[in-house]
Amino acid sequence: MNMGLPLTASEHPELGRNLTYGLLELLGRGIVTGQYDQDFPTEGELARQFGVSRSVTREAVKMLCAKGLVDGRPKTGTYVLPDKSWNLFDTDVLRWHVDRAPPLRLLLEFNELRRAIEPEAAELAAMRAVPEEIAPIGAALERMRAADLGQEDPIAAEVAFHLALLDASRNPFFRQFRAILAAVLPASVRFVHRVSQRPTDIVGHAVVYEAIAAYEPDAARKAMRQLLGHTIRTLEQLPGAA
Repeated sequence: MNMGLPLTASEHPELGRNLTYGLLELLGRGIVTGQYDQDFPTEGELARQFGVSRSVTREAVKMLCAKGLVDGRPKTGTYVLPDKSWNLFDTDVLRWHVDRAPPLRLLLEFNELRRAIEPEAAELAAMRAVPEEIAPIGAALERMRAADLGQEDPIAAEVAFHLALLDASRNPFFRQFRAILAAVLPASVRFVHRVSQRPTDIVGHAVVYEAIAAYEPDAARKAMRQLLGHTIRTLEQLPGAA
């Protein structure tokens, strides 16, 4: 039985002032990165290992349950759930995935989700956005151009473009996708740039922006779909994508 994390509380001063969230961070990351088998320490074992009260461990375990990482039953104790049960719409779970060098399949599925959302967001932006909402997309595009000259962070600039596009859709559900995009897109962009050995497609992003700025919904949707299609095809060609 796995009795706990391989690192102890004395090695983790980053538990910080909020012990519950500090413990949640350590345990959640440990689960996602495979430091636990199916068995999970009891609340008493966690309290002794990390030098915290049982109320702290109880609250941390409750939050892990809410994220779909663990479950517990009377007399059988707490156990780690299979990854298909994990809540990938939880930004903590996503962040822990990304921090551990995310598997290719996860990045491919993430970009498939983007293809279902962002072309529609681009279409809505071209239909609804006011100039003040379109301007941040253009500003992010300029940052991408500056990054091409070594004057900006290329990943931060590209993420800013896509977040601004979601905002411009004026759809509150699409705007909620911001947190997921911000959690995973940097790793996805970094990975695609590395394996394709090609910089950001500034021209493709410019086509999306120009269609939105010209209030051409159909063109905006098609341009965004084409942009994401290139990313997905790049990932699909790599070993392990299937």
